[in-house]
Amino acid sequence: MPRERDLKFRAVTAFQRWVANPVSRRLPFQTLVETTGRTSGLERRTPVGGRRVGQQFWFVSEYGEKSQYVRNIQADPRVRVRVGGRWHHGTAHLLPEDDPRARLKSLPRLNSGAVRAFGTSLLTIRVDLDPDPAG
Repeated sequence: MPRERDLKFRAVTAFQRWVANPVSRRLPFQTLVETTGRTSGLERRTPVGGRRVGQQFWFVSEYGEKSQYVRNIQADPRVRVRVGGRWHHGTAHLLPEDDPRARLKSLPRLNSGAVRAFGTSLLTIRVDLDPDPAG
């Protein structure tokens, strides 16, 4: 079983890294989370499926702490989130105590189905969005 999980992880992340994510990042209304690379210091943009609720943005990572963007958040929780084509600054919080399967029920259905199908170590993430200075 662990070997199957590792193979699944490698296959899915390779597809996401080289095919799905480069295409998704170019779509103007794709939701993205932007972290700072923990080694490079460069901006790293990852397509995610989540939902804004008031001044928070919620999503679930498929691979938890194995995800590169989660490791970036651990090093620097300041992020930006693009929702509906608009960027928002915020602070990300990893919530291992939250039930990610229950959380997925409140998030966009298509993405949630993919996360459940391909994920091996689900982790809920909440981004507390900074107040909008424009109003």
